[in-house]
Amino acid sequence: MYRVVGFLILLLFLLAIYYSVKSFKNLSVFKNIKNKFLVLLLSFIPLVIIFILFNTVNAIVVLAHYSFFLLMVFLVMKLLKKDNKDILVIVSVIITSLYLCYGAYQAYHVYETKYDIYTTKDIENIKIIQIADTHIGATFDGKGFRKHIEKISKIDSDLFVITGDFIDDDTTYEDMVESCASLSLLKSKYGVYYVNGNHDKGYYTREYTYNDFLDELRKNNVNILIDEVKEITNNVVLVGREDRQYSRKTIDDLVNNIDKSKYIIDLNHQPNDYDNEEGNVDLVLSGHTHGGQFFPIKYIGPLLKIDDEFYGLHTRKNTNFIVTSGMSDWAIDFKTGTYSEYIIINIHGDSYEKF
Repeated sequence: MYRVVGFLILLLFLLAIYYSVKSFKNLSVFKNIKNKFLVLLLSFIPLVIIFILFNTVNAIVVLAHYSFFLLMVFLVMKLLKKDNKDILVIVSVIITSLYLCYGAYQAYHVYETKYDIYTTKDIENIKIIQIADTHIGATFDGKGFRKHIEKISKIDSDLFVITGDFIDDDTTYEDMVESCASLSLLKSKYGVYYVNGNHDKGYYTREYTYNDFLDELRKNNVNILIDEVKEITNNVVLVGREDRQYSRKTIDDLVNNIDKSKYIIDLNHQPNDYDNEEGNVDLVLSGHTHGGQFFPIKYIGPLLKIDDEFYGLHTRKNTNFIVTSGMSDWAIDFKTGTYSEYIIINIHGDSYEKF
């Protein structure tokens, strides 16, 4: 599936370059230039500027959106029986710029999202704060993350969970250390818990090891759960799963010895094991998808079975599943199908007063 997605992205990139260059080549400013090769070279200048302003991934995003809006404006002009190549390009550039400015704001501004979960199990009310996909160094560095944590730390909570991709290959040692240190500001009643994502261990060479990262988490009172079970209260149990990219225990193995009258919270970075998790646990918290990132990926993704869900609260049988869009992005500076967020989850026990 990922090879198919990769091929489609490459094809989209090549088409975006072709139609972008073609649109610029048709501008009236080049009409009097007889040398076609010179016109072609000059038509590449906007692309060169885009690749100077953005990294490769974001340049592809910009060109893809420009090509899409170019097609939309072209169709509208056809309906209106208008044929002006300059207007076509100018309007497409303006729409693309405005749309991606909106997308950049949605990516860099971190919202607060709340969910209320109700259970018939006899447990105390619990307030959980969840973050995921911070990818330190993407839309904020270590200092930027600290500012977010200073704000979040003012919220009274019982449990703080980090569901993967806290760092990635581009996270510097200094930012990693500072971000881990920021977690010491959190004062959740039952502590701070972390599970791996697919980026935390790293794919390439970086200036520190995965174990260095784990050591920094432990220094700052973060509990690491990798295929482990932790009893939070007499009636609430936390299950932390290894990321599905690596060898890991099944959910059946992890919950086998847990009293099913207790409320079981499953931390699983990738929302990819719903069939086995439903009925085995009460609540599954995930990230990874970035909320679909772009419209309409969060609607197409589940149809392609890339992940079980892409964003929000979903219920299967007696199990609730929450997928967060994450606090940041990996490499991409825009979110047009969702927004960056941290999550507050209020779990209401059956026999306790409501929040």
